[in-house]
Amino acid sequence: MRLHFEPGQAPSVGLIGYGRFGRAFASLLAGEGIPVRAFDPGSDVPADLQAPSLASLVAGADMIGVAVPVPAMPAILRQIRPLLRPGQLVFDVGSVKVHPVEAMREILGESIPWAASHPLFGPVSLSLAERPLRVVLCPNPAHPEAVERLRDLYERIGCLIIVQEPEAHDRVMAGTHALTFFIAKGLLDTGVNGDVPFTPPSFQAIARTIASVREDAGHLFKAIQLENPYAAGEREKLLASLSAIHAALEHPESVPASRGSAALSIPATNAPPAELRETRDLIDAVDRKIVKLIVQRSELARRAGHAKAQAGQKVHDPAREAALFEERRRWAAEAGIEEETVETVFRSLVALSRRIQGEPG
Repeated sequence: MRLHFEPGQAPSVGLIGYGRFGRAFASLLAGEGIPVRAFDPGSDVPADLQAPSLASLVAGADMIGVAVPVPAMPAILRQIRPLLRPGQLVFDVGSVKVHPVEAMREILGESIPWAASHPLFGPVSLSLAERPLRVVLCPNPAHPEAVERLRDLYERIGCLIIVQEPEAHDRVMAGTHALTFFIAKGLLDTGVNGDVPFTPPSFQAIARTIASVREDAGHLFKAIQLENPYAAGEREKLLASLSAIHAALEHPESVPASRGSAALSIPATNAPPAELRETRDLIDAVDRKIVKLIVQRSELARRAGHAKAQAGQKVHDPAREAALFEERRRWAAEAGIEEETVETVFRSLVALSRRIQGEPG
């Protein structure tokens, strides 16, 4: 594995679609110094971002992001396919993954690198400054390098990466995203909203969900219900559960005593608290970055070993290592972290470097 973009280097991104998410995504990219342009005949794209044509957008981009409604993706992919060069990368940002992956596999195949992603954020969460930003990436055995390139792009804008197969993603989204929108739509259609003088805390979270659904475009509701192959099954399970609960509440005397408490109570959960799960996710993201830095350091150690060999120097340089450890201890002290622990880490890294250079650590 290698880092795809050196410090200061950034890929150029062309966005096809400049709706509410496209605008938010373009702003994120531009904020990190990533060159971005957009093309969308149906939206007002700012002059400094606007590509004059689809062909111009594709020609000037290293990475092409397809930010259109999921049902429109196949037509867009067929339209840009003749314009693409083998070195370019195409990626999507759809809320479902099985159908977009099938479309990219069929239309782009093995000659054009492609990757599937689902940013788990939008204009509302960005306006509330919610962090961390999460993104699902789907593995692509035909183009693993494309997935890593897209990972690098998302990490540049501060995203936490979650890797999921398309089917696993859609199953999770069917039982979460799709059901949330389904419930919120039902509440809205029955006249429930948060515009009342007072509400209990339990309803405040629901009110925020309703507001979020209202903010999202209508096509998103239809897409996550109709394009997700598992959404219908989850809706049916929910409706069956609600019907059973309703029946038990209407006729509690008909519920067997052995099932009465279970039918009319909320079960406790043993799952870790949300804050703990989020913290663990963030630790995983930091650890992945540490591994990438170790890879980068190892490459530099290999270069140093080659230079030593050319100069006729030995691999082991005790004076240099002693100075290195002393400096790292000073850095640790300045950062307020245990000096001994930091030295232990760097002793392991130096031992790895010596092995890479051909001498036992």
